Amino acid sequence: MPILVSPLKRTRETARPLEAAWDVAGEVEPRVGELPSPPDLRDAADDGQALAARNRWLRDILRRTWDDVDDWMRSWRDDLLGVLGSRETDTVVVTHYVAINVAVGHATGADRVISFAPDYCSDTELELTPGGIRVMRLGREGQTRVR
Repeated sequence: MPILVSPLKRTRETARPLEAAWDVAGEVEPRVGELPSPPDLRDAADDGQALAARNRWLRDILRRTWDDVDDWMRSWRDDLLGVLGSRETDTVVVTHYVAINVAVGHATGADRVISFAPDYCSDTELELTPGGIRVMRLGREGQTRVR
């Protein structure tokens, strides 16, 4: 079974045991990566202030609906849904909190950026249908809270 994995180190590390068990290399796919920072924060110095600014931005964004975010974020969401919708075989996707919410929200018709709180290393099962994406099973929810 193919494995798509976000380019970030933590997701590649999460995928390694499955890759070893199945003797298959995961395909690094940037479009299943983490929600990027907004353009004005992308070039900020990699320091505590930049991280704090991203965290403030995320706290705000995670409370919104997709109608209430910038165009570049909707474009990121559409690219993610495009790569998921293009799969022709069962595929494991190792990705991130917001990306999982994109797929689940699309499947359930939820317009909120966050409609589900997947826990670390939980697994959510989705099915591609002629009409889009269907939730087969939601993974274990965590205690992650947006404040």
